[in-house]
Amino acid sequence: MTLPYAEPLTRLEPQPRVIPEPPRVGEPGGDPCGLCKWLANYDESEHESPLWADENWALCRATGVTIPGVVWLASRGHHDSFADLPDPVAASYGPVVARIERAILALGDIARVHVYRWGDGLAHFHVWFYPRPLGMLEAKREMLPLWADLLPEAPKEVVADAERKIAAALAANS
Repeated sequence: MTLPYAEPLTRLEPQPRVIPEPPRVGEPGGDPCGLCKWLANYDESEHESPLWADENWALCRATGVTIPGVVWLASRGHHDSFADLPDPVAASYGPVVARIERAILALGDIARVHVYRWGDGLAHFHVWFYPRPLGMLEAKREMLPLWADLLPEAPKEVVADAERKIAAALAANS
């Protein structure tokens, strides 16, 4: 694995801690959760509707995609983390993630599918799926999101084709 930057890098000192932390979007005292509003009001015929959804989950398109197949999964209900997912929703997580991973791997030329949950932005449960292109060894492990941020944006038609294939695979297995 390799950082997508030229050496030498300069180490920075951590900033002073901010306590209490400011509220995130969707937390009490923060801005309202726009994801909740969108999930309650999207139009199935719109391009901006989820790629796939069931009673617990919605699989969503990413923007500015550099690696076709990057998607994100959000809970349909407003839950912040694994710790507060209701048991039935938590129990459905593993099978849904496995289906999404299989759908992304079926795109071809994918070595692995990385699943990331950062949780410092929006207080609404969501995880990201990043396919690591076959042979892109410099993007192994935690390097994949760094590389994905710096690669040129993929052609929109290639991204849309990957999204269609992922959605079709999930619909076929519903």
